[in-house]
Amino acid sequence: MSESAKLYHGSCHCDAVAFTANLTEGLSKPRRCTCSICRMRGAVAVSAKLDDLNVTRGEDKLSLYQFNTGTAKHYFCSICGIYTHHQRRSDPSLYAVNIACLEGVSPFDFEEVEVYDGVAAHTSDTGGKPVRAGVLKFIKD
Repeated sequence: MSESAKLYHGSCHCDAVAFTANLTEGLSKPRRCTCSICRMRGAVAVSAKLDDLNVTRGEDKLSLYQFNTGTAKHYFCSICGIYTHHQRRSDPSLYAVNIACLEGVSPFDFEEVEVYDGVAAHTSDTGGKPVRAGVLKFIKD
């Protein structure tokens, strides 16, 4: 699935939080990570510049979670608990946006999703390029 950058509308499950995001590379580079929080939440993400994500409703309903270095800022709805986006540790000038929150988009729309090593080779720790840990595949019956 490949699309050029364009504006997407998104929200959490209960619709208390809504946002728009102009995705840097559209839906062309979905990804997952093996770090502890990404592994546990299981989201597929795409990128938006900080100025290109705007919370249009419910900013007061967003909760912030930070851990370890405190660089990444993980936002989720305080009512339904859905993770909507986070400011990336590997590139703090970008947000990672949960594609499952975007209108008309599902993680199951992507046949393959790159998975990057966020445990042993996080780019912020190694100073290098992302290291691919594998590929997540969705095979339709």
